[in-house]
Amino acid sequence: MTTPPDAAPEPSPDHYFTAQPASAEERRELTVRLAGREVTVEVASGIFSPGRLDLGTQVLLRSVPDLPPVAPGPDGAANLLDLGCGWGPVALTMALESPAATVWAVDVNERALDLARRNAARLGLENVRAVRPEDVPADVRFAAIWSNPPIRVGKDVLHDMLLHWLPRLEPGTEAYLVVQRNLGADSLMAWLNEHLDDELSVSRRASAKGFRVLEVARAG
Repeated sequence: MTTPPDAAPEPSPDHYFTAQPASAEERRELTVRLAGREVTVEVASGIFSPGRLDLGTQVLLRSVPDLPPVAPGPDGAANLLDLGCGWGPVALTMALESPAATVWAVDVNERALDLARRNAARLGLENVRAVRPEDVPADVRFAAIWSNPPIRVGKDVLHDMLLHWLPRLEPGTEAYLVVQRNLGADSLMAWLNEHLDDELSVSRRASAKGFRVLEVARAG
């Protein structure tokens, strides 16, 4: 990853989970390494981690296993989910590694969604759909979920979000969540084990740089 030394973002009045950021966009280019290759993407203020590929996402992408082989089925392509996509590093990685799949990049921040779409177009990735949560059809199920979830939205919102999306894993597949240890990764793992249905089990996949990567597996 290459980040210009002056690329640190200015303080913003917006939260990264603001639907319509009020701050000036201040768009810039950033060179990062995704799926084993250097790519140039567009970022902006008013979103999550606008000046760099954040450390939690780096830990997540180093810790997840290879995506399962996917191929179009009778109802279309297999589906993958990046929950809380920001400018798109996780979704772009999924799309680069699994071009036969449809990658859903989900966020509430309209500026982040626009950037994710623009970055997918920059890389020639036609399999990325950057949308708000309500725009994902209710019957879509996922062959993998990767997420750096928005912990700072608060526990109630976070819990509702995870209980909505994690049960949509297909049988025999996994979700991976990266959570900072001092922001409650271990307590979140315990909470998920208590509140998810019996077909979903939660364990620690990895621990690095102050982050935990949690694995949520659906029985096959």
